[in-house]
Amino acid sequence: MTHTDVTRSATANFKCPNCGGNALFDPSINELRCPFCETVIPIERTTLNNIELDYTEALLAANTAWSDDLRVFHCNNCGAETILQGQNVADFCSFCGSSHIEKTDDNAGIRPSLVIPFHIARTQAEAMFKEWISKRYLAPSKLKTSHTLDRLTGIYIPYWTYDTQTSSHYTVKIGTHYYVPETYTTTDANGNTTTHTRMVQHTRWHTENGYHEEFFDDVLIHATNKNTDHLLRKIEPFKLHDLVDYQDAYLSGFIAERYAVPIEAGWRRARDEVDAGISASIEGKTRGDIVIVQHVDTAYDAITYKHILLPIWLSSFQFNGKIYPFIVNGQSGKVAGDAPTSWVKVSLLVLLGIAVIAMLYLYFSNQ
Repeated sequence: MTHTDVTRSATANFKCPNCGGNALFDPSINELRCPFCETVIPIERTTLNNIELDYTEALLAANTAWSDDLRVFHCNNCGAETILQGQNVADFCSFCGSSHIEKTDDNAGIRPSLVIPFHIARTQAEAMFKEWISKRYLAPSKLKTSHTLDRLTGIYIPYWTYDTQTSSHYTVKIGTHYYVPETYTTTDANGNTTTHTRMVQHTRWHTENGYHEEFFDDVLIHATNKNTDHLLRKIEPFKLHDLVDYQDAYLSGFIAERYAVPIEAGWRRARDEVDAGISASIEGKTRGDIVIVQHVDTAYDAITYKHILLPIWLSSFQFNGKIYPFIVNGQSGKVAGDAPTSWVKVSLLVLLGIAVIAMLYLYFSNQ
């Protein structure tokens, strides 16, 4: 199954006032456009409601339904759950191409509050992919002309963002270098000895306790568990200042993945990043030649979250019978993907590196 057999676009409920056709969101104008008569339908903008929501209340909330007009489709092959509007149906999974999908009775979950609409159109994404693949210098030479590109699918990927005010009690081990003179002797070929003096580094250690406060804003955690995880990290960052209030109109012509990482699991991942940030801050503000953070006891207060949707173009290409996935950041156009490697080119590069090292060694050894 190729990636051209993908989920149908979410196009219901946005009728063209001129011809009655289904209007689609057009990234080039940031509005809805009818693909039949080219009529542009402006999206009614609202004042940005960039409100942080209380994390504890979300855990206790009973009604988190996104919308009654949204339908959830589950892939029995890879586990992906995508969201479509109205009466649109999913024939194939947009992630793995499998036809083993079914509509579920689940609601769409916590409604996203913000979205970054697509800035990059499909034709632009295809051009960016061609530029990217032309720079795979360690790939087989015939890759540029012999690959088969599947159709790109525009998908909104779910993310959580978390804010928290932290206060930490910590213990650090601090090493301060000092130097002492040391004498040593050498003997030449004739048996003559010479005494030398050199400065030898030693380290004096002590322990300190301290207190650290730090606020973390918009710790971004993707809420998908698909095999594109390593690629998503490569196309970051997203510029969150482009977030706008979520409206269904932005999904017209695209699909959205339902979050596979629950809000509490997302917070656990965010907390790991927060902890790493706290340790880095403690190391940075502690004076010493060596700083080892031994223990940190942190309180996380005022935890808030947002559920947001971020745009990507998802596709794959085929080469020598193998499929290689790639994605394009739908905001910036940054491309990341898997590609075949020419071991002949890799071997030549390694041999070249060895030759350069050998030449440098011979040069300096003769000085």
